[in-house]
Amino acid sequence: MTIVPDKPALEGLEESWGSAWEKDGTYRFDRDGAARGGRPCVYSIDTPPPTASGSLHIGHVFSYTHTDVIARFQRMSGKKVFYPMGWDDNGLPTERRVQNYYGVRCDPSLPYDPSFVPPHNGDGKSIKAADQQPISRRNFIELCEKLTVEDEKQFEDVWRRLGLSVDWTQSYRTIGDESLAVSQRAFLNSVKRGEAYQAMAPTLWDITFRTAVAQAELEDKDQPGTYHRIAFHRPDGATIEIETTRPELLPACVALVAHPDDERYQPYFGTTVTTPVYGVEVPVVAHHLAQPDKGAGIAMICTFGDVTDVVWWRELDLPNRAIIGFDGRIVADAPDAITSQSGRDAYAELAGKTVFSAKKEVVRQLSESGDLIGEPKQITHPVKFFEKGDKPLEIVSTRQWYISNGARDEQLKARLLELGAELTWHPDFMRVRYENWVGGLTGDWLVSRQRFFGVPIPLWYPLDAAGNVDYDSPIAADVDSLPVDPSSDAAPGYDESQRGVAGGFVGEVDVLDTWATSSLTPQIAGGWQRDEDLWNLVHPYDLRPQGQDIIRTWLFSTTLRSVLEDNEKPWTNVSISGFIVDPDRKKMSKSKGNVVTPADMLAKHGSDAVRYWAASSRLGTDAAFDPQNPTQIKIGRRLAIKILNASKFILGFDGTDADEVTEPLDRSMLATLNRVVAEATAALSSYDHARALEVTESFFWTFCDDYLELVKERAYDNTNPARSSAVSALRQALSTLLRLFAPFVPFATEEAWSWWNSGSVHASSWPTTAELDVHGDEQVLALTGVALIGIRRAKTDAKVSQKVAVERATITCPAGQLEALRSASADLAAVGRVANLSFAQGDEIAVTDIVLSEPADS
Repeated sequence: MTIVPDKPALEGLEESWGSAWEKDGTYRFDRDGAARGGRPCVYSIDTPPPTASGSLHIGHVFSYTHTDVIARFQRMSGKKVFYPMGWDDNGLPTERRVQNYYGVRCDPSLPYDPSFVPPHNGDGKSIKAADQQPISRRNFIELCEKLTVEDEKQFEDVWRRLGLSVDWTQSYRTIGDESLAVSQRAFLNSVKRGEAYQAMAPTLWDITFRTAVAQAELEDKDQPGTYHRIAFHRPDGATIEIETTRPELLPACVALVAHPDDERYQPYFGTTVTTPVYGVEVPVVAHHLAQPDKGAGIAMICTFGDVTDVVWWRELDLPNRAIIGFDGRIVADAPDAITSQSGRDAYAELAGKTVFSAKKEVVRQLSESGDLIGEPKQITHPVKFFEKGDKPLEIVSTRQWYISNGARDEQLKARLLELGAELTWHPDFMRVRYENWVGGLTGDWLVSRQRFFGVPIPLWYPLDAAGNVDYDSPIAADVDSLPVDPSSDAAPGYDESQRGVAGGFVGEVDVLDTWATSSLTPQIAGGWQRDEDLWNLVHPYDLRPQGQDIIRTWLFSTTLRSVLEDNEKPWTNVSISGFIVDPDRKKMSKSKGNVVTPADMLAKHGSDAVRYWAASSRLGTDAAFDPQNPTQIKIGRRLAIKILNASKFILGFDGTDADEVTEPLDRSMLATLNRVVAEATAALSSYDHARALEVTESFFWTFCDDYLELVKERAYDNTNPARSSAVSALRQALSTLLRLFAPFVPFATEEAWSWWNSGSVHASSWPTTAELDVHGDEQVLALTGVALIGIRRAKTDAKVSQKVAVERATITCPAGQLEALRSASADLAAVGRVANLSFAQGDEIAVTDIVLSEPADS
C-alpha cells in the first residue's frame, strides 16, 4: 500500500505504474496455472501485429484499446490471458521506408559490402528514386532489419504508455527466425498437399514497385479517362465500332465481345473482323460479362487491359498477345499475329514507350487511317491500384506461386463459409463482409512477391545439362533446416559451387506476400508444431480483434490457412473496430494527410483520458475525432481525476468495509451498484465495452454528486450510530467501482487501489453481485437525489449559498414512493441543512415550501 497524496494527480502515473507492472510481471501469461487448469481456464488473443514502419496513428490506439479492455476484464474474471504482441516487419511499407530513410535502393546484382555506410540517416526522402544509391540485397535487408528494430522500440513505448496489458515476453516479429520457419513450413505443407502451385499467368503488376499484387490488395480509384470510338473492319467492307479507354492496347487485341442476348451483334458471333492499323484478324465472341449498355455495347478483348479481360481470355480460350513489360512500357517485339509490314512498322513506333505515350501514338495512327470515329469523350471511371501504390496497375504474364483459396474449389469455399458462420462476430453485421469476399473471389491467392525484405520461398530449381531451369521440379527445403534463404543457402543435395551451373541449381529469388506470414499469427505466437503443449492451451484462440478494412486480407487469409492446416476455425470470436474519421466524417489515413499521431496526445491528455475516448465507441462504429476540440478525451480526463479525488475523500473516513450496512440509503446505493455490476459484466461478456463503461460511469457520477453528498455529514459524525453503515458502504462501493473502471482507466484505478490494498487492482477479482449481499430499495437513492436537487435549486433561485441553513422545508412525493423517500430524511436534512423537514403526498417530487435562514446565519 502507498500513502494517499495530499493532491492526487494523473501526471507521472504511466511511468511509475508501467515500471511496476513490468517488474511484477502483472500481465505475464501464467503458463503453469494454465497447464493445471487446462484450455477452459485460458483466454487467448490473436493480436494484430502493426506494420512496424513509420508511426502509429490514432486508429491504432482506438482499436487496440478495445482489445485491451476485454483482456483486462477476462484476466480479472479469473482467466489466464495469453496476450502476445507481434510486429509486422516485412513487405513493401518497410522497404519504402528504408529507401526514403537511407536514400538507397536494392540491386540484387551487386555484391555484399560488409563495410557499407548508408549515405543518409533519416533524411533520404528528398532523394529522387533514380538518385538513390544502389546496394546489394544483403546490405538492403540489413538496413531493413536495423530500422524495423528501432521502429518497434518506439511502437512499444507508445503501447506501454497507453497501458496495453500485453505479455511482452511473448512478442514476435514476422521476419524473426521462428516466424520465418513457421511461414516456410506452412508453405511447404501446401506444396506437398498440392494447394500451392506455380503457374505462368496474367498477373496484376505494380510498375513502381516491380511486383505482383494479389486481389485482396486492390483499391479502386476514380481517374479521368477518354472514350475513343474505333472502327474494326468486316470482310464485307462494313465496320463494327467499339469504344475503349485504352487504345494503346489495340496491338494486343484478341477478340471483340458482346452479350449473347444483344440482338445488335448476334448476327456477327462466329465471324471475324480485322483490327485497324495493325491488320490482325480476330473473332467476334459472346460472353455474359459484356455490358450492352456500356459504350457501343461491344468491346475489344486485349491481353490485358483489366481483370475482365483476364476472365474473357481464360474462359473463351483466347491467345495471349501481351505487349506491356514489367516496367510499364511497350515491349520491343511485336506480337506474332501482326504479320503485315505496315502493322509491324506501326508497332515499332510504340516500342519502348510508356502506356501514356503509346496511347497518344495509337490515337494519331487511328486518326491518320480514318478509323478514329468522332471526337473522344472525357469520362471518370474506377481504375485498379495497388493499395500502397500511386500508379494504375498493369496486367503482365509472369511465373508466380499461388495458394488455393476457394475461388476454383467449391468444397473449400463452402468450408470457409461454414466456418465464417460458426464464428461469433462482434458486431454481427460485419459477417456479411467476409461472406461477400469469399463469394466474390475470382482467382487463387497469389503469394509470391518480387521484393527483397520478406520470407524467402524455400525452394530451389534444378538446371539441366544445358543450364535450363526446370521449374516443374522444385527442390523443397528440409523442414528441420528451416528457416532458409535459397539466395544464399545451397539446395539440399548440392553445394554452393553448383549454383547457377549446368547440372546444378538456382535458388528461388521471390519472397512470400506479407499476408502469407501474417495469416499465420495464431501459429507463430502459439507454438504451432514447435510447442504442442502451448498450442493446445491457446488454440483455437478466443478472440481475433481487428479493423474492418482487413477482413478481406488478414481475417480471411488466417481462416484459410487454419482450414488448410487443421480444417477448423482459428478463433471463436471476432471483434471488428470501426474507423476513426475527422470532423468532416472522412476516414483518417496517411494518404489524406489527416492522421493524428498518438504520442503527443497521450502526453498532453494522459493515457486514461485517451483510453476513455476509445472505449466510449462501440465495435463496428466509426468515431469522429477533432484534435482541436477532443471533447470525449477531456471528459475522460475529468473522470480519471474524479476517481482519484473521490477515492481520497472516501478513504479519509476511518473505518472498514466489514461493518454491517444498515441504513436504507446505504443499502439502496449498494443495491443500485449491484445492478450496475450485473449489467457491466453482461456487456463485457458480450464484447460491448462501451455499454459497460456507460452504465458504470453513469452510476459513478450519481454516486459522487448525490450519494457522497448525502452521507458525508453522517460519515464525519463520530457520534452517529449509523456512521459505520455509511463508511462500510462507501468502501464497498469504492472497491467495486475501482475494479469496474480498471479495464478502462488502468492508471488512475491502480493508483487509488494502491492507497488501501496490497497487490494490483488488475490482478484482483472482477466484482460479482454476490459480493454486495445487501437487499435495498434502489428507488431510495434515486428519489433522494431528486429531492436534493430540489433543495439546491431553491437555494440557487434565492441567490444564496448552498451552505445557508433552512428553517423548514416540505417535499411532496407520490404516495407509492413517499415511504422510501422518508427513509433517507436524516441524510437529506443534514446535507440540505434543513432544521425541520416534512413530507407530503403530491404528484411529483418537489420542494413546495421552504423557509431559508438569513444569510448571516449561514
